[in-house]
Amino acid sequence: MMMRMGEMGAQLGSVIASVMFVCTIFRQYLPLQLRYYVDKYSHKLVKLFYPYIQITFDENTDEFRRRSEVYSAIQSYLSTKSSTIVRRLKAHDAKDSKSLVLAMDDNEEVTDEFQGIKVWWVLVKRVPQQTSFSFYPQSDEKKHYKLTFHRHHRDVVTGAYLEHVIKAGKAITVGNRQRKLNVNNPSQNWYTYRGTMWSHVVFEHPATFETLALHPKKKEEIVNDLIKFSKGKEYYAKIGKAWKRGYLLYGPPGTGKSTMIAAMSNLMNYDVYDLELTTVKDNTELRKLLIDTPSKSIIVIEDIDCSLDLTGQRKKKKEKDEEDNEEKDPVKKKMEKEESQPSKVTLSGLLNFIDGIWSACGGERLIVFTTNYVDKLDPALIRRGRMDKHIELSYCCYEAFKVLARNYLDLESHELFETIERLLGETNMTPADVAENLMPNSVTEDADSCLKNLIEAIETAKKEARRKAEEEEASRKAEEEAKLKAEKEEEEKEQSAKDEVKCNGTSAKEEDVK
Repeated sequence: MMMRMGEMGAQLGSVIASVMFVCTIFRQYLPLQLRYYVDKYSHKLVKLFYPYIQITFDENTDEFRRRSEVYSAIQSYLSTKSSTIVRRLKAHDAKDSKSLVLAMDDNEEVTDEFQGIKVWWVLVKRVPQQTSFSFYPQSDEKKHYKLTFHRHHRDVVTGAYLEHVIKAGKAITVGNRQRKLNVNNPSQNWYTYRGTMWSHVVFEHPATFETLALHPKKKEEIVNDLIKFSKGKEYYAKIGKAWKRGYLLYGPPGTGKSTMIAAMSNLMNYDVYDLELTTVKDNTELRKLLIDTPSKSIIVIEDIDCSLDLTGQRKKKKEKDEEDNEEKDPVKKKMEKEESQPSKVTLSGLLNFIDGIWSACGGERLIVFTTNYVDKLDPALIRRGRMDKHIELSYCCYEAFKVLARNYLDLESHELFETIERLLGETNMTPADVAENLMPNSVTEDADSCLKNLIEAIETAKKEARRKAEEEEASRKAEEEAKLKAEKEEEEKEQSAKDEVKCNGTSAKEEDVK
């Protein structure tokens, strides 16, 4: 009986395949008006005999070709199933490049089981048929996962099973994910062969808040703020705000602004997106770059005061070199013109980028600005609500020095610490300069020599600061004396003119009347 059922199933499958083949042949030769009816009734025929349901999950979700998070979760989930079943696999680097993750290759099938229900997954790659030759044959490739299951299990598969797959897949993704440092590409490269808006490298910066040269209370405050943000999805939804937060890092060069960003990334396990404004042509491109950044990311604009000023410098350069380009090859000239086109990003566009309607497309994102000169920034750009937290990173204090001494010399205390504490209270020195003096220059240098080098450097900086202050004071006094001398000479000239008039007994006005 079982053999007969098997034979009947094989025959039924053969019949259905034959019908579908015939329908496909007819579709190629039937008029367009009749194809609709052929498709309609052929699908009805299949439904009568084919008891399975299929669901597809596309790799890209919208016109911006953003990768679907559901697709990524399915890919991660199936990587744990396919490594022992599938014959053709793809290998990817795992976290910290210490191991490999194996995933199913194109057009491979994996069988999964959930609560006694069998389902089948296939990774399908569609290559569009092109009638003409193309230099970029794979630029329009589309992939999707196809899930097949019996129609009797529709409710379980579309409910509990898919929820299980997505939840487990996201957890696996977090465990295997490598943090990435991304930088935006020029827009003329977005739509070329394998062109993307962002290029990336593996982000392996070792900075943490434990090694950051900052006062412990300030570090604790920042860490608590970041952790609260990461757990605030429901809270932000409750108050009706986009799930994002802005940080303004400001202070002199060498105070650890870039290191702070790396420590944020390592703490939160977020990717970093370094946005170079000078390569963004206009507000529309800026908006597209924002949409292309996923959740769990830090969008960084470093030295934002300089980024906007560079646009004007590039424009001047373009005008200066315009005559030199007249005799160049037309194609080269056009490419260079596009590359040197000045950015049209406006303050309004930047404000909408960080706080407008489009900023709500996606969630769990940090936006970080850095600057050496906070006074140069427009108040509208850094007000609360846009840059929610302002963090000043100033010169090295004694508490920050102790962190650096522990990092570089493994010292918790030393007899020279008291001297260094006094000197740092009297002199401004950046953490970068302190760290440079604490780093041993040779294998023979010990902690004592490094601390003495630091004391000498601080004393030198103190003398230099005193000398500059004296020069500035002398210059100020000289300017005041020159100003007073000029005012005195002007008064003397006026008085001399008045005395001359009195001596002559008449004025210029009287002379004119005569």
